[in-house]
Amino acid sequence: MTKNEVYKIMKISKNRFLQGFGIIVVFLGIIRCSFPNVVKTHISVSKSDSSCNKPTESANKSIEKTDEFSLKIPVASKFFNKDGSLVKNKIYSVPNFGIAFPDQNDVQLISAKKYGVNPVQNRNEAEQRIGELVYIGSNPYYYVDNLKSSIPYLVPRAAVLLQDIARNFFDSLQVKRIPLHKIIITSVMRSKSDVQKLRSHNGNATQNSCHLYGTTVDVCYNRYKTVEAPGENRRKVRNDTLKWVLSEVLNDMREQNRCHIKYEVHQGCFHITVK
Repeated sequence: MTKNEVYKIMKISKNRFLQGFGIIVVFLGIIRCSFPNVVKTHISVSKSDSSCNKPTESANKSIEKTDEFSLKIPVASKFFNKDGSLVKNKIYSVPNFGIAFPDQNDVQLISAKKYGVNPVQNRNEAEQRIGELVYIGSNPYYYVDNLKSSIPYLVPRAAVLLQDIARNFFDSLQVKRIPLHKIIITSVMRSKSDVQKLRSHNGNATQNSCHLYGTTVDVCYNRYKTVEAPGENRRKVRNDTLKWVLSEVLNDMREQNRCHIKYEVHQGCFHITVK
């Protein structure tokens, strides 16, 4: 017998396949109707086998109770109590502002020169260097004061740092249940002409200031902007309380190695340079 003859014998057409399948279905139906006990016995055996792998009824109830209990009582965290209510986080501040924020100008100047731009002569030059500097304006998280001796520009790295500080300050106020306030920016980038004017009436103003490089901001610690809707009278908060919360935020940023910070006693601000 040749291969072609074997192939013709083994080849099954579509119609023959459907006919055979129909005959098998009819045959199985006849067996089920004639011998129903066979089907019942098979089902009971399957159930008994599967029951060995299933937990008992009491185990199911205990699992359901456990799931229900875990849904009703959340795990205690930094933000929620076990009953689901918000945690009122405490204010810790820092033990000493001078010790926590000791970074002098010479230390900050290294990072300022590394991450900053070449000093600009005046505001017009800063506006033309949009590829290196970004404009800093008041937004929902911080307020830029009326700048008399600086211009509102920073390098992008420092702008991101400032935004993160302001947003973290907001978050800290919320978890401590303190009415929201914005931090106030009192000094940003200084042009060469700004430094000359400062030195003419302020002998303490340094000629090689970190502010020249667009990496440094001064954040006021004795004044804040209250966030409230028109006509709303928010609960008054002491500036010292807000200063303590802000110091926590700044201390975290400094420990994350994101910035240098100097606590300025006479200027009433935190002098911050990006790293």
